[in-house]
Amino acid sequence: MRRILGATRFVVVLPAIAAIIGAILLMLQGSVAVVLAVVDTVWFGAELKTTTVDVLTAVDAILLGTVLLVIGYGLYELFVDAEIAVPSWLRVNDLDDLKSKLIGVVVAIIAVVFVGILVDANRAADVLSYGVGAGALVAGLALFSFATRKDRAKPAQKAPDGESRPTD
Repeated sequence: MRRILGATRFVVVLPAIAAIIGAILLMLQGSVAVVLAVVDTVWFGAELKTTTVDVLTAVDAILLGTVLLVIGYGLYELFVDAEIAVPSWLRVNDLDDLKSKLIGVVVAIIAVVFVGILVDANRAADVLSYGVGAGALVAGLALFSFATRKDRAKPAQKAPDGESRPTD
């Protein structure tokens, strides 16, 4: 029974691979969109605002692809093979590592989306409401990250002489 339960961790292979395939798709689409924005600008003289919105939309797709890639690698590392060859900054040792990496990428996506709205003249009236919403979301993520992190500073301990000293 123990062996069967242990083998169920391999069920995660399917969503990990699906996330990586989705990441590749979004990154390809974002890259193609950047190339098309360059072509529109160089050959057809697209306006700066149009180009900016097009490029930011493409970067948003690329960042979403990055989120999926981090999820795919993280799930695979956590459940299947902890020795997968990934850069040290992408190494995931536990769910807290995965959570912090995802929060960082989500904050970057929120920033890109907000800048796209800021630049888009058609949505100028929405900038304040989107800005407040984006700020509240980023603040909430920061609070969540701070409140749930495991590596908080250790409390100071009293030394035999009565002085308070931080622990290492």
